[in-house]
Amino acid sequence: MSIVNSIQSAFVPIHREGWRFIAIFAAVSLVLFWLDLELLGWIGILATAWCAYFFRDPERVTPLRTGLIISPADGRVSSIEQAVPPPELDLTREPVTRISVFMNVFDVHVNRSPADGAIRRIAYIPGAFINADLDKASTDNERQALTIELADGRRIGVVQIAGLVARRIVKFVGEGDHVMAGQRFGLIRFGSRVDVYLPPDVRSLVSVGQYSLGGETVLADLDSSEGERAARRS
Repeated sequence: MSIVNSIQSAFVPIHREGWRFIAIFAAVSLVLFWLDLELLGWIGILATAWCAYFFRDPERVTPLRTGLIISPADGRVSSIEQAVPPPELDLTREPVTRISVFMNVFDVHVNRSPADGAIRRIAYIPGAFINADLDKASTDNERQALTIELADGRRIGVVQIAGLVARRIVKFVGEGDHVMAGQRFGLIRFGSRVDVYLPPDVRSLVSVGQYSLGGETVLADLDSSEGERAARRS
């Protein structure tokens, strides 16, 4: 990598949703310095830097092939299990593979579409703000559910789940919109989780504990008959 590329990679774009928060953090920091509260002012500067880091929106290279399901979020794959999709998705009432990706407050929080398709349903469900890493967060927490219909008629569900700190789920798309794999469709503030419900009889190609990149990591392949992969830490 050249020196120019190294410098460019250090300056990741910030999503527009973050600028007002960065401005608030910076203004508070300046007021603290003006009040001669220097220690608190420096803490404010650190908080401002963290806020800018939180709202970063890096470019991603999305694999393009029919059948691939791409991770909608950066974070750790916290669970892979059979679960009945929530009713707001209007999917099958039989258990399917659910892949959960947990985002901590240092992960990129811009969410991306896992596949090409049309958004057939968006539903916002108010709820609690328990730790998003807990299984019951899928049903108890504030969340926003999207149902995406693929070209072959199969549907997948994507649920953005607010966490212990998160207090706002932002959407960039609406019902009827067509999205492309890797396209930004929303953002969650601050620390949260995204669940992906696959079509029946489709298995995951990732493992619990694996780190995924939104818009890049392949979660599943609808055209593959491969079973769930085994993995080990090393």
